[in-house]
Amino acid sequence: MKKFAALVLALTLVFALTACGGNSKEAELTVFAAASMQETLTEIGENYKKDHSNITLTFNFDSSGTLQTQIEEGADCDIFISAGQKQMNALEKGGSILIDSRFDLLENKVALAVPEGNPAGIRSFDQLRSALEAGTVLLAMGNSDVPVGQYTQKIFAYWGLDEAALAASGCLTYSSNVKEVATQVSEGAVDCGIIYGTDAFSAGLTVVDTATEEMCGQVIYPAAVLADSAHSDEAQAFLDYVRSSDGAAVLESVGFTPLG
Repeated sequence: MKKFAALVLALTLVFALTACGGNSKEAELTVFAAASMQETLTEIGENYKKDHSNITLTFNFDSSGTLQTQIEEGADCDIFISAGQKQMNALEKGGSILIDSRFDLLENKVALAVPEGNPAGIRSFDQLRSALEAGTVLLAMGNSDVPVGQYTQKIFAYWGLDEAALAASGCLTYSSNVKEVATQVSEGAVDCGIIYGTDAFSAGLTVVDTATEEMCGQVIYPAAVLADSAHSDEAQAFLDYVRSSDGAAVLESVGFTPLG
């Protein structure tokens, strides 16, 4: 009888330990996110790991177009956060996104930023338009496969300006992601740059104007879990934290508008 009781107790302890272990499942999550989220998402990740020591987070920050291509080419990725709907739409159409995991995480603003001291005296988008038409300004912008570059192209279209002609006249310089545009502005290599308001904040740049929705539409960042993620539950749990009140507080601190 004593042996039987001891066996029951031992089995109870095993099941209890197994249950506890199930709540602390080890997982390595790879997060692909727009370059404009580098500072905030890194901070959110550090906060998350304080209470989730079983989760290892690896971030890959770059332009959303580059990240899309990497995912399509088979890169290991559990979560994708894009700075534009176009890249997420393409992945969803191709079956790369876990069904029902996609949602709009936050909104950003397209901003006109200038170097310290604003040597060229650019103070508004209207003034930038006039300077571009006159060929008297050097503007930094993202490439056509970069969301911030695509928003800039929408502004050109809204103004009726020919981007190819502007480039040929020496008024434009291109970068592969928004951080590179911000760096050109910070270093005074250009007269101004079109970036996101949050990147201007992070880089300590002066924003002289903000584009309206009429000019380039809304800047919405969608997020989703990848269909082939080996840790989809843990990935979803991290995304839930990103859009929780704790995550939202970090996002709001640099100028993002949480939508979750």
